[in-house]
Amino acid sequence: MTTPYSTTTAPARTPAPARFLLLGDSHAGPVGRAAQAARIPFAGGPIGSGRDFTAGFHDLRGNDVVFRDAETEARYRAALDELGVPGLDGLTVPLVCTFGFSAHFVATTENWRIYRTRGGAFPPGFLDSPLFDALVRAAVRDALAFYAHARGLGLRVLAVMPPQRVPGMSDREVFMAAQERVRRAVAELGVEVVDLRARTTDASGLQRPELCEKDDIIHGNLAFGRIILAELLDRGL
Repeated sequence: MTTPYSTTTAPARTPAPARFLLLGDSHAGPVGRAAQAARIPFAGGPIGSGRDFTAGFHDLRGNDVVFRDAETEARYRAALDELGVPGLDGLTVPLVCTFGFSAHFVATTENWRIYRTRGGAFPPGFLDSPLFDALVRAAVRDALAFYAHARGLGLRVLAVMPPQRVPGMSDREVFMAAQERVRRAVAELGVEVVDLRARTTDASGLQRPELCEKDDIIHGNLAFGRIILAELLDRGL
């Protein structure tokens, strides 16, 4: 006699806890898509555009942050709800962030024309000067303040550098120099910078074509996101 199979309903599986909170602009999208494809649990994702996360985008409320844009704030709260915490100070997983690394926005050509000579070049040493450093830091001051606050809470914070794609609206020299200044400033705060340029660029210093989103002039694609995700996992996330 054949033993009948059990008709008892199996208990529902408890979702795996999120391994990190992802907050950022559209550059966070490939990372989130890669994590979803690999079934790596996380909370958050892109919560606004790059230009929204440079200066004047958040305030402090106790040990938490409040984003000034209503939609950004709603997305942030939804991510915290996924984690079951009321604020940033309740976070128990690493924070992965892209704030401040919208280098193409910082490098908008028209904004830097005033610093060029009549011949069109920057004065010798300008891009390595304290003045340039101060200008870039001022441009992303609230992003730096956000990182400083998160680190002050004792959080592990990882900042992901952007794809190396320079749109026509941006000055390539400024793009390259500005992102390096932001990287240094963020690292000074004790943030782990995920810098994969050596793996994702070609001899020109720009993003390898196979890592670029098609029909797009700024973003990396899913393959790029997978490289970033692999690095995050290698770091223990």
